[in-house]
Amino acid sequence: MLFTDQIHHNITFNSYPKRIISLVPSQSELLWDLGMKDELVGITKFCVHPQEMFKSITKIGGTKTLHIDKIRALNPDLIIGNKEENEQAQILELQKEFPVWMSDIYDLKTSLEMINRIGLLVNQPARTTEISTAIQSSFNHLQGLQKSVLYLIWKDPYMAAGRSTFIGDMLLKMGLMNILEDEQARYPELSLEAIKNLNPELIYLSSEPYPFKEKHIKDLQRSLPQSNIQLVDGELFSWYGSRLLKTVDYFNELIKNSH
Repeated sequence: MLFTDQIHHNITFNSYPKRIISLVPSQSELLWDLGMKDELVGITKFCVHPQEMFKSITKIGGTKTLHIDKIRALNPDLIIGNKEENEQAQILELQKEFPVWMSDIYDLKTSLEMINRIGLLVNQPARTTEISTAIQSSFNHLQGLQKSVLYLIWKDPYMAAGRSTFIGDMLLKMGLMNILEDEQARYPELSLEAIKNLNPELIYLSSEPYPFKEKHIKDLQRSLPQSNIQLVDGELFSWYGSRLLKTVDYFNELIKNSH
């Protein structure tokens, strides 16, 4: 069996994988939701959902700090990673020894494609078709909000999600205009002065990777009294697996509070 991943890399199997390591939280959750509890032998320390999986499966480091020796010890017959979330050098090292399937996600379309392709990879095509169809359908019920927005993912320095990211596509789906105009800059650094000059109507402070809190709203509000600044659930903006089933309900609630 021949499979091509989203970076056009081919892997072959004689039979469906029985020992899978997932290097990305949203894809680990997807595998768990596909019923791969026995096949999933390794996950990262950031693969926190669902809790039962996090508690029961061996951790093989962080997404960008994989412990290659721990991976070797688990002897996987499939590793599933992501181009943006994992380090290329570590992936190349793993590809020398194991079949590695990589996703490359930058919008809803590529996330649904990933879900369906992983379904074929682990012999769960009916279930992934069901999941991806339900996600696609849910986005037809997403309300709209015509405002300019800045989505911050980091502090010291401030970093924002650009238009060409998955988060950027989620903002677009909500009807929001990402105030960052440079199509190429994925996660640009911004000074407070630059943010003031941009003067977005809305500022979303993500719960991850930087854990923004209420105090950060107060800090920013002093400099940006005109902006509506809110804490948002970063997982529901950036996880591109089965968690997307929960995204639209959350976005619609957020839209209600952002008028």
